[in-house]
Amino acid sequence: MKEKNAYEKIYDVIREIPEGKVASYGQVAELARNRRWVRVVGYALHALPSGSDVPWHRVVTKEGKLFSCKDGSGCNIQATLLEKEGVKLAVGKVDMEQFQWRKRLL
Repeated sequence: MKEKNAYEKIYDVIREIPEGKVASYGQVAELARNRRWVRVVGYALHALPSGSDVPWHRVVTKEGKLFSCKDGSGCNIQATLLEKEGVKLAVGKVDMEQFQWRKRLL
């Protein structure tokens, strides 16, 4: 059986994030079994094909900031998708105390 590549492992973790919860890039990297993959999580999200089933909008920075984008469209989409799931935003950030998924390896 072929071992999954880094992106596939990251996507598997992101698919586990429950609706109405978020995870940080670092948390996703840790759950994908490599804490050094924080940037790789970002690269994997950027590489997602259109129409993917990966709920990318549930990944935020450790401070709860949304996806960084130049034209603002991705940020608006992410905020809208999170709000539809009941995640409240205050000044463009998610309250990590309230909405962070609690799953950790350690």
